Amino acid sequence: MKFGFFDDEKREYAITTPQTPYPWINYLGSEKFFSLISNTAGGYAFYTDARLRRLTRYRYNNIPLDNNGRYFFIKDGDTVWNPGWQPTQTPLDKYECRHGFGYTKFASEKNGIAANVLYMVPVHENAEVEMITLKNNGSAKKDISLVSFVEWCLYNASDDCQNFQRNFSTGEVEIEGSVIYHKTEYRERRNHFTFYSCNQKIDGFDTDRESFLGLYNNLGQAKTVVEGKSGNSVADGWSPIASHRLNVSLNAGEEKTFIFVLGYIENEDSKKFLSESDKEAALKAGLLRTNTASGVINKEKAYELQKKFDTKEKVQKAFDDLRAFWDETLSHFTLKSGDEKLDRMAIWNQYQCVVTYNFARSASYFESGIGRGLGFRDTSQDMLGAAHQLPASRIRERLYDVAATQFE
Repeated sequence: MKFGFFDDEKREYAITTPQTPYPWINYLGSEKFFSLISNTAGGYAFYTDARLRRLTRYRYNNIPLDNNGRYFFIKDGDTVWNPGWQPTQTPLDKYECRHGFGYTKFASEKNGIAANVLYMVPVHENAEVEMITLKNNGSAKKDISLVSFVEWCLYNASDDCQNFQRNFSTGEVEIEGSVIYHKTEYRERRNHFTFYSCNQKIDGFDTDRESFLGLYNNLGQAKTVVEGKSGNSVADGWSPIASHRLNVSLNAGEEKTFIFVLGYIENEDSKKFLSESDKEAALKAGLLRTNTASGVINKEKAYELQKKFDTKEKVQKAFDDLRAFWDETLSHFTLKSGDEKLDRMAIWNQYQCVVTYNFARSASYFESGIGRGLGFRDTSQDMLGAAHQLPASRIRERLYDVAATQFE
């Protein structure tokens, strides 16, 4: 059975069915912020360290396979479906996933509603940008709802296996407009937080997993999605999530685009919190919907990051820059042998070498990212594979990183 094909002109691998023999994944990111994404939108994101700076949750050895990621639910009447098929597994009229260099795209359709989704990590940015365009290909107006979902994991990811009960009392959220912020032990000892934003006004939200799912439900039958109404839940410990709801009306032939940003921010210790006067002003203006007992995050850097990707044009520019980055990176060695398969192998293996350099094989669907981290020998081999493609300063920096842990 054929599951996809290489598109040599676009430098993409097109997957034509969501039911591949195993999740087929791509790696997003080129510097410090990284994501793994499968052909059904599964996977997770992290900043530099997949154990200590894991941002979103992922469960290995789960049933069904590859069951956690960044999901969009589309509710059209009584039908609920996902552009990437998971987790509802609703049969789609059309489906295609394209893994490119540093990005992944989905193009799906169900009952006349088409969804095109772009996932990428822009160059030099600590964020995953997700742009979804919904189009009504039918002849009549449609009123649908779009619901986003990620589950947070902003702690030592190994705690999910060893000290999981501790996580029940550490997670907090702040909801400000169309942005959901997540923090763990921010007041006590951390200086970093994450957020999931939408560039449009939302019609509801959820931040508590059980409120979103309903007790004993799975992601494929989430209560608030099926019932068509968010609970506006505010998590206090337990299992925080981020979910936005948008009610979307589409005339025949009309399309609308929405932009979501999953971002990571670090603040200086002296600038961790919003001043009391600014906090009171935000509360008075109705911008904050949160428990402020532990102090409100200083979000200046988050605002700056969100503004970089708040329009379709800005996202397109970032996407063009990302493609240009990879074109330049992969331009140092080219092969024209007359054998398209050999030429293809040369270019995709170079992409794989840079990915291996970035991840050092420490995070994948077979390495959990919570074990050994960077090994000296393996990382040295990884540097050899990418040395002709990356700036010498980056190779030197990695060499210093691994050498710093050698004591004899």
